[in-house]
Amino acid sequence: MTRPRISTRISAISESATLAVDAKAKAMKAAGRPVIGFGAGEPDFATPGYIVEAAVEACRNPRFHKYTPAGGLPELKQAIADKTLRDSGYQVDAAQVLVTNGGKQAVYEAFATLLDPGDEVLVVAPYWTTYPEAIKLAGGVQVDVVTDETTGYLASVEQLEAARTDRTKVLLFVSPSNPTGAVYSPEQVAQIGRWAAEHDLWVVTDEIYEHLTYGDATFASIATVAPELGDKVVILNGVAKTYAMTGWRVGWLIGPKDVVKAATNLQSHATSNVSNVAQIAALAAVSGDLSAVARMREAFDRRRQTMVRMLNEIPGVFCPEPKGAFYAYPSVKELLGKDFGGRRPATSAELAELVLEEAEVAVVPGEAFGTPGYFRLSYALGDDDLVEGVGRIVKFLGQAR
Repeated sequence: MTRPRISTRISAISESATLAVDAKAKAMKAAGRPVIGFGAGEPDFATPGYIVEAAVEACRNPRFHKYTPAGGLPELKQAIADKTLRDSGYQVDAAQVLVTNGGKQAVYEAFATLLDPGDEVLVVAPYWTTYPEAIKLAGGVQVDVVTDETTGYLASVEQLEAARTDRTKVLLFVSPSNPTGAVYSPEQVAQIGRWAAEHDLWVVTDEIYEHLTYGDATFASIATVAPELGDKVVILNGVAKTYAMTGWRVGWLIGPKDVVKAATNLQSHATSNVSNVAQIAALAAVSGDLSAVARMREAFDRRRQTMVRMLNEIPGVFCPEPKGAFYAYPSVKELLGKDFGGRRPATSAELAELVLEEAEVAVVPGEAFGTPGYFRLSYALGDDDLVEGVGRIVKFLGQAR
């Protein structure tokens, strides 16, 4: 009997849908087609100069040519603790911080550290594509709590309670949300945190978009507004989105010391330390002021309003106004089954493929985020490309019959 070449565990992992869409768009563009991509969640800005200069200086320092502690440079861990107090009002010490190779490693290590096989995790859908794979690899069972455009993609305590069982161990809480841009009010965050505490649940909260909120929306850390949770909170964060540092690959995990120590042990065997040069760049980022972030947020806000207005002009499309991050998540359910020049896409994945082929615009279908019938579009790209790309979508989808 021939054994499988690839393990069952790894064979079950799906490719990142957002990166796959982005790669296909770039390949088409390299082949000469004028494709505009709304797939990847990546700011179009360059990393601020003072951060780059800090990295250049680090390259010249022999200290950073060697191994450093697996859990992160001590000065960066302290700076992350200080930044967390400054931005969230949540006090931790450096021993509660683990510096990771980007936010994705923080996600993986959090679930690997907390979950045993069969433990259930409540996940609000739509959800970011990496969460299910990290939960699955840890042996956990994902339980979806499905939201839609009628509630602005916000889950209620009643929905969460209906999904809870005696095997539920973790609530994954994300605000601002990727892919929807939904932001829970401080009162809603506190209510959900109290509910989780009442049922002795862990909360893993992804706060990587904390500085990207718009209008009257405000970020609130569940660790701060729901002190009832005590030490059963794990915070995931990183420099990628706030400081336009997606390629630098520095994230972090904050939690109780026993969880952080266990996750650090895992990382010591998986990757050892994060690149020292990137860690020094992150140190400059989290230690500096937020003026560069404010300028980027102003541009994102302008693009957000333009994108939502244009999308809502398409018959059959409804796009709630995102309150945070840099994504719009319009419903295209009314367009499924319609005629587009002799083709009738039955799913949002088929419609997204048609949009890419015919309009030369890349979007990610809702299937990737656990809710078919939607598109995710990132507005973290230049104003001109955004207007041109959404304009092509408006023109193409407007032909539906």
